[in-house]
Amino acid sequence: MTGVIVLRRVAVGRPRWQRTNFRGTTVSLTAGPAVAAGALAGAAGAGAPGALLCGGAAGALGLYDDLYGDTHARGLGGHARALAQGRVTTGLVKLAGLVTAGAASSVLGGRRGLRVGADAALVAGTANLVNLLDLRPGRALKAVGMVGAVMAVAMPRADLAPAAGVAACCVGVAAAAMPSDLAERAMIGDCGANALGAMLGWTMASGLPTTGRRIALAAVIALTLASERVSFTGLIESAPWLRVLDEWGRAA
Repeated sequence: MTGVIVLRRVAVGRPRWQRTNFRGTTVSLTAGPAVAAGALAGAAGAGAPGALLCGGAAGALGLYDDLYGDTHARGLGGHARALAQGRVTTGLVKLAGLVTAGAASSVLGGRRGLRVGADAALVAGTANLVNLLDLRPGRALKAVGMVGAVMAVAMPRADLAPAAGVAACCVGVAAAAMPSDLAERAMIGDCGANALGAMLGWTMASGLPTTGRRIALAAVIALTLASERVSFTGLIESAPWLRVLDEWGRAA
């Protein structure tokens, strides 16, 4: 991605824009803003203001967490314990912002009552889950690509064209960012993961029928609660077919 190359040059020598990955390699965070910008451009082209709101807010909040984040609190429990001690973490700020953006996009779409809360939970929860997967090169982008592809083909009706377009855009952006991420030259960080996840959440909230939304929300909640107790990496590595998919394209 050209944007990644330009941002990488700007960020050279700036510690805030660098992270050490699982292998001990120093990787640039510059893929995040490029991914978020590409996804937002696609949402604009698809005529989806709700997705623009969710993706823009999630990308900005994610970048804030990337550059100024408190790394001591982990998971929802960690942020809750920090709050109980009188400390507001950047992760908690991000969560509140994601929920607010999800709720605002739902109201913008003409929804009211409990539906607004469910949509907000779906947007914020999906953004958080994609971020939780970003612990190995390519993992989060593969998940976004697979879920986005299913969503894009599952919504053939004309009135669902904006949601299908956003899903397809997420697939395209994930594919474009994949080579750089797999090669460990740049990572999407919270900025890119949250933006793509929030937009996928918006797609599910806006394009799925009632039963589909309920299933998606239940899955997001279940996976989020599971992440507080188990390691996704451990689960993936314990299942041969998941391990093969997870390692595909990654440097040995």
